[in-house]
Amino acid sequence: MKKLIAAVAASLLMMSASAQTVPAPSIAAKSWLLLDATSGQVIAAQDPNLRIEPASLTKVMTAYVTFQAIRDKKLSLNTMVNVSTRAWKVDSSSSKMFIDPATPVSVNDLLHGLMIQSGNDAAVALAEAVAGDEGTFAVLMNREAQRMGMKNSKFANPHGLPSPDNYSTAQDLATLATNVIRDFPEFYKIDSIKQFTYNKITQQNRNRLLWLDPTVDGMKTGHTESSGYSMIASARRPNGNSGQRRLISVVSGASSDAVRTQESQKLLNWGFQNFDTVKLYSKGQAIATPEVWKGSQGTVKIGFTNDVLVTVPKGVAGKLKPVLERKDPLVAPLPRNGRVGTLKMMVDNKPLLVLPVVALEEVQEASIFGRAWDSMRLMIK
Repeated sequence: MKKLIAAVAASLLMMSASAQTVPAPSIAAKSWLLLDATSGQVIAAQDPNLRIEPASLTKVMTAYVTFQAIRDKKLSLNTMVNVSTRAWKVDSSSSKMFIDPATPVSVNDLLHGLMIQSGNDAAVALAEAVAGDEGTFAVLMNREAQRMGMKNSKFANPHGLPSPDNYSTAQDLATLATNVIRDFPEFYKIDSIKQFTYNKITQQNRNRLLWLDPTVDGMKTGHTESSGYSMIASARRPNGNSGQRRLISVVSGASSDAVRTQESQKLLNWGFQNFDTVKLYSKGQAIATPEVWKGSQGTVKIGFTNDVLVTVPKGVAGKLKPVLERKDPLVAPLPRNGRVGTLKMMVDNKPLLVLPVVALEEVQEASIFGRAWDSMRLMIK
């Protein structure tokens, strides 16, 4: 199954490279990427695997690991956390939510302080609440990064203050953002809150797109002197008659808050205006029922283990033509989800997308007489 998933991912990557017929916008950033989270497809990118300093974008992983701890009932939103001196004294010149060692604070408030106010003190307090100390928490962060396939990322701390062992890429951060939105939609809603008050201090969300674009509902900004200004932004807009479509942009190395906001908005608008996401097939939908030899049944349903969606330039969807290539003859036994062929989506006689096709049902071997009969049939076929 892992090989099959890898094959699907590879095919989508191939498609994203070949389908790019719309000129990408000029983005004033060192590294950037636009992902269609609905199809899982990168629409456009510039140096997406360039190693960058994620700064406060690190806090997205801090939030994810905390969300996991809540899901696993290791703590709850109402858990009260004693504020350590280490959390209180975290870099005084950096962003803080202003927690106090004299006053325990709830995990819920810490998450709001982390994602809305970008509090480095909140990040440390959450790390200590989940894992006991920052070092152990960083191990959890890196374990999750590895599980998600973030091959070019490493986390050294929960807040993103500069460290040679804290780095990522636009590609990996888009992967992280996708996992947060998919796995914890109820907690992701925090990112859309425009301001938060704690300790009688009100601070606004640093994601300016929340005021400029009502379709933007997250996610996080970051800045250090060495990395410049960065942002992960996500928006949902109508996708024709097919419900909602989500895009995620990652911009790193912009020259100012205004520029990262402007360029993130430019990317999102460009993606929505120039591309469509279409559903080609549903999970479990039989695209064919070819003959099976030496099997306990004569045919097998074949298709895909997941919904197949594709993002294409506007006007291309109607030109897509499927070409099925099977591994004939199909001889039992056939395991469920075993690969039986390939489906190529063609445009103007060129492959736009290549997907593995699997057996949607198990086919066991026929009796000894049935196998013998089919063996003779195959000899003269």
